[in-house]
Amino acid sequence: MTQAEQYVHQPVMLEEVLELLPTRTNGFYVDGTFGRGGHSRALLARLSGEGRLAGIDRDPLAVAAGEALATEDARFTIHAGRFDCLAEVVAQVGRPLDGVLLDLGVSSPQLDDPARGFSFLRDGPLDMRMDPTSGESAAAWLARAEQEDIANVLYRYGEERRSRAIARRICETRTAQPITTTRQLASLIESVLGRGQPGKHPATRSFQAIRIHINQELAALEAVLDQALECLAPGGRLVVISFHSLEDRLVKLFMRDAAGRTPQPRGLPVQAPAARMHLLGKARLAGEQEVAVNARARSAVLRAAEKVAA
Repeated sequence: MTQAEQYVHQPVMLEEVLELLPTRTNGFYVDGTFGRGGHSRALLARLSGEGRLAGIDRDPLAVAAGEALATEDARFTIHAGRFDCLAEVVAQVGRPLDGVLLDLGVSSPQLDDPARGFSFLRDGPLDMRMDPTSGESAAAWLARAEQEDIANVLYRYGEERRSRAIARRICETRTAQPITTTRQLASLIESVLGRGQPGKHPATRSFQAIRIHINQELAALEAVLDQALECLAPGGRLVVISFHSLEDRLVKLFMRDAAGRTPQPRGLPVQAPAARMHLLGKARLAGEQEVAVNARARSAVLRAAEKVAA
């Protein structure tokens, strides 16, 4: 068994994705979060011989899995990078874009591999990079960041109310001993917050916040949403699955504004912007049956919109 095969990812809300994509079996689609290809393989099964699918991922193991799929199916290509390289990928393919799928957050293989440092459930190096070959690890950032900057990240991206106390403890601890493992950091946070609620580790919010900061996830999401709107052909669809409120709020407001539903000031003669997208119903949640077999689906929220003709 290869390292790429060791950790299996079960695609979330697959039936809902296949209901919304593809709309044209001979169209061109992008899976902006390829992972281990669960969504991509299912989408390819719905495409005709003229259809095309491009995958994007910055995780080297995911890219390796994508390269393997590309050798099996000539309709598929994989592109290494953050998903906000969408416009470049579309330009390279040179076809109208009929749909984009984004399954946000950390994949199961990343969470399950202790060497990646995303989870406090197993001890491992405090890394948290989606691409471990590029950029600064969580351990390196925590070793140099100012106390105020750490507190701001924990509060902004993790909505951690005791962010200042945690940041202070991190800075006190690192002067005596570097914080280099997930267990060290999780134990430190627990020493500040206590055990917390049953079933939820007190370090959950802080780990989320540090991961989002290290990978610049929200900035990348804002960029790819704008790119999707510009790149999609009329009738093309954007489908996004989010796993926490910060992501979902960005997606919700983006789609609301693109649909011309931005709230307007009362009493002022302001013309509402023209709609560029049509919302495809309300937000969807995973069904009870899926949650029973895939716990990761419990917090999933799917939103979809279709680009309208100018």
